[in-house]
Amino acid sequence: MPLPSRISLLTLCLAFAGCSPPTLPQAAVDMPRTWQGPTHAFGEANRPARQWWQSFNSPELDSLVQRALLNSHDLAAATARIRQARARAAIANAPLLPAVELGVDASRQRLLKGEGYNDLDATRSERTSTAFDTQLSASYEIDFWGGLRASRDNALRTLQASRFDRQTVQLTLLSDIADTYLQGLALAEQLRIAQLNLDNARGILRLVQARQRAGSATRLELAQQRSLVAAQERQVPLMAQRVQDTRITLATLLGDPVQQLPTSRQPFASVAWPTVDSGLPSDLLTRRPDIAAAEARLAAANANVQVARAAMLPKVTLGATLGSGARTFAQTLESPYYTLTSGLLAPIFDNGRLRASRDLAEAEQAELLEQYRSSILAGLSDVEKALNALDGVDRQRHWQDEEVRQAQLAFDLAEQRYGAGAETVLTVLETQRTLYVAQDQQATLRLARLQASVALYKALGGGWQVGGDAP
Repeated sequence: MPLPSRISLLTLCLAFAGCSPPTLPQAAVDMPRTWQGPTHAFGEANRPARQWWQSFNSPELDSLVQRALLNSHDLAAATARIRQARARAAIANAPLLPAVELGVDASRQRLLKGEGYNDLDATRSERTSTAFDTQLSASYEIDFWGGLRASRDNALRTLQASRFDRQTVQLTLLSDIADTYLQGLALAEQLRIAQLNLDNARGILRLVQARQRAGSATRLELAQQRSLVAAQERQVPLMAQRVQDTRITLATLLGDPVQQLPTSRQPFASVAWPTVDSGLPSDLLTRRPDIAAAEARLAAANANVQVARAAMLPKVTLGATLGSGARTFAQTLESPYYTLTSGLLAPIFDNGRLRASRDLAEAEQAELLEQYRSSILAGLSDVEKALNALDGVDRQRHWQDEEVRQAQLAFDLAEQRYGAGAETVLTVLETQRTLYVAQDQQATLRLARLQASVALYKALGGGWQVGGDAP
């Protein structure tokens, strides 16, 4: 090669080599220093633990969680996706080392007519030719522009994202199980309250009937109490239906038919109200698996941009072959030879395909950057909502308990006074209705407090942290 041509080729390679890999776009989001809502700062000991569901002091919930970890089809599918990503990473890593192949060939030719050619010579009666050939070959593409390494990095980041995705699936699954289980306990409690109020309504109905027969109660009072009994009779099967619907949902989350779900025996009032330290907003970046997955995908997209850019540059390949051939199998290794090859393949014209591939990779990177920022904001929003819900429920709790106590007292007094003939049945009906509503709202408020705790655990990442043990 003439000297000017060599200098031109060297200059071209140096120019290409000077193309730096794409830098990761600035993905920072302005993180607030503190939470806006009332925080729960109880210290590191109250940070969400990996077994956060145990803080509710419910052996039944603990058992359901362990069952879900073993039987959940969603978790099994997420684990399978990890295996897929691991295999893709192995495939992407393979081109970084030479590929070595061994080939053994045997051929036999026979001249049918004519003078023949090569080893087939009719004039010498050589109408049959046999050949044996053995080759050990190696090929290697020099990763001059870093495209192969970037492809491997893309696959490794995707594998990392799939592991984070599994943690997200697990956190969502366990949160849904805890939420549904607590909802089932609350509905069972409301069913119990409805049954108690129905029993009270039936007792008052018997009293009104007795007084109506004695002439001290009117037919209107009797009809009003019968209407109340009928309304509460309707409420009982409605609550029972909602309890069963919750059981069906819970069984589905566990990956089992509802027939295999044991009946809950735990009283709703025995479930503990956990205290959770909300930490700092900046903690979310390393404690939420969905944010970590979004960041890993952004890094994978950055590597993919480098792959697309490297595809626009020349490829340099090297090859080597060590072989031997003979006319008989016994002599195969007696005539060794070797071959060395090198090649340079540069794209000249592809009608814009490679440039469009690069533009596509850059656009995908921009999309994932926005998704990463969005995931951070969604995480902040989840925590703020959970803290706001906890604060709102806690401020209502004292007054709700007081409302139930006073409603119970009013009903007891009205019932006693009606039995003594000093009060009308309308007063009894009103105090009874007020008590039922207060008790029902008390159970609803307790459920809201527990569900807000579950939501806060989930929003804070459920005790997970980047770099921790992963399945």
